[in-house]
Amino acid sequence: MIYSLGLSTAIVKHMYRNKKRGNSRCPFVLMLEPLFKCNLACPGCGKIREYKDILNKVMGKDECLDAVRQAEAPIVSITGGEPLLHPEITGIVSELLGKGYFVYLCTNGMLLEDFLADIRPHPRLSFVVHLDGMEKTHDLFVRKKDVFHIAVKAIKKAKKLGFSIRSNTTIFQDTDAEEIKSLFRLLKETGTDGVMVSPAFSYEVLDSEGFPSQKEIHKVFSEIYKNIDGTRLYNTPAYWDFLQGKKQLKCIPWSTPTYNLKGWKSPCYLITDKHYPSYMEMIKNTDWDRYGTGRDPRCDNCMAHCGYEASSIQGKKNIKDIARLLKWNITGRS
Repeated sequence: MIYSLGLSTAIVKHMYRNKKRGNSRCPFVLMLEPLFKCNLACPGCGKIREYKDILNKVMGKDECLDAVRQAEAPIVSITGGEPLLHPEITGIVSELLGKGYFVYLCTNGMLLEDFLADIRPHPRLSFVVHLDGMEKTHDLFVRKKDVFHIAVKAIKKAKKLGFSIRSNTTIFQDTDAEEIKSLFRLLKETGTDGVMVSPAFSYEVLDSEGFPSQKEIHKVFSEIYKNIDGTRLYNTPAYWDFLQGKKQLKCIPWSTPTYNLKGWKSPCYLITDKHYPSYMEMIKNTDWDRYGTGRDPRCDNCMAHCGYEASSIQGKKNIKDIARLLKWNITGRS
């Protein structure tokens, strides 16, 4: 299954509990950024530029756990930076798993093979390895040789040891759809449990060249989706329809709140207008109606999963939509 029975149950309970409370802004995934330090310097990454003044700082374990407690999201995605550089990462992950959270530990894969000796497989733990193409393309994106080879080697070892592995791929303006399909086939051969794909977002701190428009996103994702040869897609069917221009979804940025060294990031994972000291202050004081396509120009070409994926789960559905979602969850195909 794409979403395990345990995770599916946790999400349903979470939605029901929030509905009962009258909470219309229900978080699903906490994006926890305990550091921004990284062992790569990818030109498409806005984080290392936006937070360049605090690249050498790290968040303590207690602060991480408090942020998770505030958000009450069932899934914690630990990102950065490179989380495996954090001196307390093993303890943070272990504490979260012990408290019943589902943890997605995001990594570029460079340190993953060594890290596997420090942690045991767990049904609520998944590594998410970022790969933006096959070897030549990926190494060019990250500006470092052999990164692809090291990451794939680590994926294979992790699968042999019984860990759950997902992949995450960013699609840029000049991404070759056939190359992405080749990447999917390779990941399928390694036993990767699911692939997640999202279009690149043009951060304000970056040159907008190379980042796709919505029309370009529709085109490349329609090409990628053709004949994907049984690849297990971690993105939901409705989100894939949205990426191909077949369906409209509404961005719900509060579904994936972000906490980092500067506080609770508003309004979303990709746009920073303000940082708040507490989760509730961020939720109550953010003017959510200001954001979205047609409201804020920064949002016009954004189709990133952190804003739209939850909408495909939380939105209204008919029997056909539900049946399709169940089939996808069981088989990985829509």
